[in-house]
Amino acid sequence: MKRIRATISGQVQGVYYRASTETEARRLGVTGWVRNLANGDVEFEAEGQEDAIDALIQWAHQGPAMAQVTRINIETLRTSKENNAFDIRY
Repeated sequence: MKRIRATISGQVQGVYYRASTETEARRLGVTGWVRNLANGDVEFEAEGQEDAIDALIQWAHQGPAMAQVTRINIETLRTSKENNAFDIRY
């Protein structure tokens, strides 16, 4: 198991980045959450099998079609199993 927190910068709000992250995470069987930050970034925490988390990170570098990702910061966290789904937080 692996758990990460990712902060994505660029043109990532207003382009379905949160909804697309939720869809991709659920497709990969990952749990966690995604939210917009006040500074225009998007942040998500994800936990799951290491290969699924790595695939989500790889996807996050591109994001949905209209996104323009300029930077991603990844922080590895201790696994917690506190989430049983992947949701959008508002």
